[in-house]
Amino acid sequence: MSEVLDYQVSDVGIVSNARRLLFAGFMAILVAGVGFSIRGSIMADWARIYGFTGAQLGMIAGAGLTGFCFGIIIGGLIADKIGYGPLVLAAFLLHAVSAILSLAVPAGASNQTAYTFLYWGSFIFAVANGTLEGVANPLVATLFPHNRTHYLNILHASWPAGMVIGSLLHLVMGDQMHIGWRIQLGLFLIPTVMYGLFFFGQRMPKSEAAEKGLSFGQMFKDVGILGALVICYLIFLFSKDALHIPQIWSTVIAGVLLLAAAVVTKFSIGAILLFILFCTHALVGAVELGTDGWIQNITGNILSPSQGTILFIWTSAVMFSLRFCANFIEKTLKLSPVGLLFVCASVACVGLFLVSGITSFVVAMAALTVYAAGKTFFWPTMLAVASDRFPRTGAIAISIMGGIGMMSAGMLGSPGLGYAKDRFTAQQLQSTPQGQAVYAVHKAEKPSQFLVFSPVTGVDGKAIESAKGAVQAGTADDAQKTLVAANQKGDRMTLRADAAIPATMAVIYLLLFIYFKGIGGYRAVHIAGTHGDEHVTHGAPVAAV
Repeated sequence: MSEVLDYQVSDVGIVSNARRLLFAGFMAILVAGVGFSIRGSIMADWARIYGFTGAQLGMIAGAGLTGFCFGIIIGGLIADKIGYGPLVLAAFLLHAVSAILSLAVPAGASNQTAYTFLYWGSFIFAVANGTLEGVANPLVATLFPHNRTHYLNILHASWPAGMVIGSLLHLVMGDQMHIGWRIQLGLFLIPTVMYGLFFFGQRMPKSEAAEKGLSFGQMFKDVGILGALVICYLIFLFSKDALHIPQIWSTVIAGVLLLAAAVVTKFSIGAILLFILFCTHALVGAVELGTDGWIQNITGNILSPSQGTILFIWTSAVMFSLRFCANFIEKTLKLSPVGLLFVCASVACVGLFLVSGITSFVVAMAALTVYAAGKTFFWPTMLAVASDRFPRTGAIAISIMGGIGMMSAGMLGSPGLGYAKDRFTAQQLQSTPQGQAVYAVHKAEKPSQFLVFSPVTGVDGKAIESAKGAVQAGTADDAQKTLVAANQKGDRMTLRADAAIPATMAVIYLLLFIYFKGIGGYRAVHIAGTHGDEHVTHGAPVAAV
């Protein structure tokens, strides 16, 4: 799978404050990682206190991703016109609002009341994160136009760094000190203040498209109807499943947005390659972030909650370390970004299968290391490929791509895994007479629904958490042992089903690899006469459009 690289590589930034801006973006995405990690860590607390089902927890976790889509897409659409500063300020204010809403859950709140507060608090938090990434991604791609894969991976090393920090905080404050979930969740405000300070007073360069003075319609042309179709479908799902808007009106909303995109681009179909990248990034979001939202809960269920937290910290630390090595790996293995993605998808598929069979902490650490290594380069490398190949889109294409990934994680990945957990757990209980009796007593009030799959009634979250506690304390009765065993088996089956996603991605990346080989190899494309054509220090000449 080696490929001789013919695209230019350089570490030269185009402005003197490039490194400070890179670090400011790093801190901005760190906030998202810290908040995401802490929310994942306290989901079991929410299930115990408010009786949330797996599907409800999946929707709350998903809200912490779907809102990101709106922030990053809206931010990406207007970033080249209004500048990055106003977007950073808007994100800062939204982070404050999300903290107020999430922490304001009334004492003794009902299941539905708590769900409403936590859902919308997570959603607004995600909008703020998306707005920041709508700044950081195009900014770093602009700052380092001749080594985007490397520097976008460095930028996104902040995501696993934030997850490590958040998980460590929960391990100490939650598991050891038993501090309430509200205090833990509010800690994301500390790095929020820090990114504000690093961005304050800094001048930021324009993207190649903005520098060239391209109109919004020209920037959007490569996205076209096909690209808009992907995001409009996900918005349709969000309207229908998250906002509970009737399907007919959800269809109308998506249709109007698609028509608007067609008019703006003068009915351009869009680039087929970009459409494929958008669809593939939907899979990236589902398998990477959707799984990340559940993996600590699942491994903690199979082993123990504290071990699940430690394993989550370990996998995040592996990702953090490897994201600084993208350039080294590409050069050593002679891989293009697409070749790197193929290898990663293959490894991630194997990793998920290995994790589904874990029986001990040591085995789990080895299996999760494989999985972490596989998923490490997906997100930033996909953004780099889109930036390399479609510079005329400015901030638009990579912002839409990021939005697609997050919306997919929120509407497909996280709820899908929650649905799978409910379904497989229920199936395991109903497979034996004793399990059927336990299921009849403890099944949830409402069924879980996901896409076109048939509804399934899961198990009440309070019953599962109570049974886990009894088993850990050695006081469980037969019914509780049966319930825990079925829940663990359901989690293993969920991970095996999840492995089909990176397997599909591997096939797509292999086909893209063959495509680029057929056209002479992968290389970056730059707009003639922009800073992307400058600061050339080594490597073959890049293509210009």
